[in-house]
Amino acid sequence: MVFQLPTTVSSHHNPVLQPNECSSTLFQTIAAPASVVWALVSDFENPQRYKPFVRSCRIIDGQANQVGCLRRVDVASGLPASHSIERLEILDHDQRIFGFSIVGGDHRLSNYRSIMSLHPNGGNETVVVETYVIDAAEANTKEETCAFVDTIVKLNLRTLSRVAEDLAGKAQQQV
Repeated sequence: MVFQLPTTVSSHHNPVLQPNECSSTLFQTIAAPASVVWALVSDFENPQRYKPFVRSCRIIDGQANQVGCLRRVDVASGLPASHSIERLEILDHDQRIFGFSIVGGDHRLSNYRSIMSLHPNGGNETVVVETYVIDAAEANTKEETCAFVDTIVKLNLRTLSRVAEDLAGKAQQQV
């Protein structure tokens, strides 16, 4: 079965790019109900639950899980950065749309914006769609920048899948 992105959210996944920007849209099918996946994705102050490069996170301005709040994300050693400052841009519980932007930090991810939407796909399956836009890094081409970011986002989506499926399995065992 081929997944068709609902028209109600398709505008979130079709960004208009500036000449110096690149973008990618990635899909992940998860064998877990959308409610389980959404509980992980929508928790802005705990991305480390499914993002393996995140060491810790804390809200530094605003109220947690409220649009406009800022978080400081400390990343794992070995990456070319130590932290990132991120703003929650969209949190739509009804349509299950989550978006954030990177507004600071000591990295080369300039003008990064991400939108993620969740779509129930049958009884206990969810399709996650994530689209990001980023300025091409100064020393890199657009293709190189997108290849680097794609690698991180794909790993995050695979980890989200594993964690959500584990949680769904535990919930099923308790029933």
